[in-house]
Amino acid sequence: MSARPEAAARLRPMRAADVADVAAIEARAYAFPWSRGNFVDSLAAGYLAEVLVDCDGGFIGYLVAMPGVDEMHLLNITVAPECQRRGWGSRLLDRLEDACRARGLANLWLEVRESNVTAQALYRRRGFAEVGRRRRYYPAPRGTREDAIVMSLTVPGGTALALV
Repeated sequence: MSARPEAAARLRPMRAADVADVAAIEARAYAFPWSRGNFVDSLAAGYLAEVLVDCDGGFIGYLVAMPGVDEMHLLNITVAPECQRRGWGSRLLDRLEDACRARGLANLWLEVRESNVTAQALYRRRGFAEVGRRRRYYPAPRGTREDAIVMSLTVPGGTALALV
């Protein structure tokens, strides 16, 4: 796989044929991964779903986001563990912000595990602010639950809808 974001890699729409590879990355990246069904359902619902692939077609990462009225909700963004800390997450976030601007969406929302300080740091560097908390949102070891930190970004160049 390519080592640097400057290297040849491209984003493309996620397809049903990609779900097995995406789910394999998900299983390596998380203790409580999305199921194959979560990805299939997201594609069926028409959510924004894209994969980042290297020049050989190998999967680097992916994102799934749900558009709404004046906002986009990031549901899943993942970089394969062996490709992390190389700028790929920022590239995926760039794409997501571009998608918001193209759709005229001014706000981007996400939840992140309280324990995922690496992702939180990336989001803060990108301008996201903590706006709330969802208590016991995520499954955790031994049948416990972990809080989610809710973060929001006002997308530069996005346009808010005027409600009359």
